[in-house]
Amino acid sequence: DLAADFLLENGYKIIERNFKKPWGELDIIAKAPDKTLVFVEVKTVRQYNNDNIQPEEQLTKAKLQKLKRTASLYAGHSQDLIRDDKGWQIDLLAIKIKKGMSHINHYQNIA
Repeated sequence: DLAADFLLENGYKIIERNFKKPWGELDIIAKAPDKTLVFVEVKTVRQYNNDNIQPEEQLTKAKLQKLKRTASLYAGHSQDLIRDDKGWQIDLLAIKIKKGMSHINHYQNIA
């Protein structure tokens, strides 16, 4: 919900959440303010004490490859959502939650 709210506050339109198929899953599918189709991967870490764990570290090379394949399959079946001049991209929302406060880093077009 934090990720979806963040995207909405930044002008994105949510198309679908938690898209799951046997070959993979997509956390959020959205349209960016510039009308680019965006597949958003969400990684969240709840930090306790002085943990130095970063949510970005959870997106492994293997996970990114699977994400790219799943996004490509979705895009191939949803051509009506893609503008020729914009295409599609994969973004990462890295969320850190500590003591009830959240911090979100948005990395655009990571793959």
